[in-house]
Amino acid sequence: MSASRLRSVVPLVAVGVAFALVPALGLPAFYETFLYLVFFWVSLATSWNILSGYAGYFSFGHAAFFGAGVYTTATLATALDVPFLWTLPAAGLMAALLGTAIAAVVFRVRGVRGELFGLLTLAVTFVLSTIALNTRIDGGPGVFLAAVAIPKLFGAPATTLYHLALVVALLSVAAALAIFRSRWGMGLFAIRDDEDVAEVLGVPTYRYKLVAFALSCFIAGLIGGIHAMFVSYVTVAETFSVGLAVDAIMMAALGGTRIWYGPALGALIVTSLTQSLTGGHRAILNRALIGAILIAVIVFLPDGVAGGVRRRRRPAPLAPRIAVAAVEATPRARPAEATLLACADVHKAFRGLQALAGVTLEVRAGEILGLIGPNGSGKSTLINVVSGYYQADGGRIALGGRDIARVAAHRIAGLGLSRTYQIPRSFGGLTALDNVALAAMFGGASHRREPARHLARSWLAFTGLEARADALPDELNLLERKFLDLARALASEPRLVLLDEVLSGLTPAQMTDALRLVRRIRDRGTTVVFVEHIMRAVLDLADRVVVLSYGQVIAEGLPQQVVRDPEVVRAYLGRAYA
Repeated sequence: MSASRLRSVVPLVAVGVAFALVPALGLPAFYETFLYLVFFWVSLATSWNILSGYAGYFSFGHAAFFGAGVYTTATLATALDVPFLWTLPAAGLMAALLGTAIAAVVFRVRGVRGELFGLLTLAVTFVLSTIALNTRIDGGPGVFLAAVAIPKLFGAPATTLYHLALVVALLSVAAALAIFRSRWGMGLFAIRDDEDVAEVLGVPTYRYKLVAFALSCFIAGLIGGIHAMFVSYVTVAETFSVGLAVDAIMMAALGGTRIWYGPALGALIVTSLTQSLTGGHRAILNRALIGAILIAVIVFLPDGVAGGVRRRRRPAPLAPRIAVAAVEATPRARPAEATLLACADVHKAFRGLQALAGVTLEVRAGEILGLIGPNGSGKSTLINVVSGYYQADGGRIALGGRDIARVAAHRIAGLGLSRTYQIPRSFGGLTALDNVALAAMFGGASHRREPARHLARSWLAFTGLEARADALPDELNLLERKFLDLARALASEPRLVLLDEVLSGLTPAQMTDALRLVRRIRDRGTTVVFVEHIMRAVLDLADRVVVLSYGQVIAEGLPQQVVRDPEVVRAYLGRAYA
């Protein structure tokens, strides 16, 4: 175990041991009950955060999966006389199976996130509560569990429930920590910031979301089974309360959704305030005070308390210092004859508009291919189809001899293809270093976290951004963001990189740096296809040029020959090149 991980695990274990010994101190029962509620809310808030905080799929339906656990334990323990402890795994599994069944369908539908996902999960809560209320699961009057035996594992039955809740809370926080530091966690953060870009970079977004949802539901169901025995009388109204989900969301947001311990911190703060303001006139101030604190945190600490602390501790980004090392003037290597990418009769239409109408072209290994044409000619659409962002309606696309026309984007990235975007699409919640490291962890490289970060530093140095490693994307200027986009594309160690108007918006001096960088990329053995409107750059860089117009190839060949082609002049360049 690395030193950094040890520094996180040791305090977690120490806290767990300390809380486990609390019942032995002989304190009034209030303290044991209070700590049980802390553990309960830590489990719920942290489990909600594994999907909604990390991956950004905001759920209002956490009460549904908690309720599934509650009623699984209640039904098994009362109707079937299953021992209480045996009902707990079943409670977690039932909630996980329910969540997985829903997610398996919903996550297949592109665009169902944000408010749509929130409303859908809220609807699941209403459906389950209706089913429970109108069947023998509950039947209306509720379920009494007072007669169910609780094993005295740690003394009194209440102490057993205390320790069980503590174990679930520790496991949930430990799971959040493990995910936070893992390749999986990095993928979830990328999904939160820009799911489409994450998929193209090699993140298996569907699988990662599905597993995160299942784990989130499992923990909610598990703590639900314990809580059923704690309250000893369960009703549909209390169990499937929307307020329960809202409270979990509030705690996670207060503590910080992007930090592994944020929801636990939020749960501790809110539960402490709630329990200290329960009597007399103070009870009136309870929700008002918590609401005021939450408003203050949202305004002044939008990343939550833990996120705000982390942001303040982050090193201040250094001043911009873009300096791309010059490449020695050596004769240009002759492009290899082997075909790396082949497109044959590729079609793509959007609601009847034919964006690609039978595109056929080849990209040879080791060359720089310029892809030019008027606006709307299909250049960016072709890049989107080749990279897997869109699926072609027809035709064949082969990368290294393998047909990728129907292959998922993350698998195409694994075959050695990466791309940049005309408008840089960095992951806003990740530093420049982690943006690049993520590409090294997925795609064709698949490095572990620490080797990936080491490799990312070398690519930041390659693009002149080493001094900006700790900066967030919104702290970078346009040139830096474009170079960050490029460093991220290269970190996956691709065979082929697609550059979509990497020079747009740059000053002449910045353009010179960018052109020098593209040459260096090719000199390192990477094949380059670049979309560009600046003809000086095309003539200076390209070994060959392909021209698109109305979704079709109208010319291809050497740059100086293509720009004098009468059809190219008429369709795109104008009389200046005639």
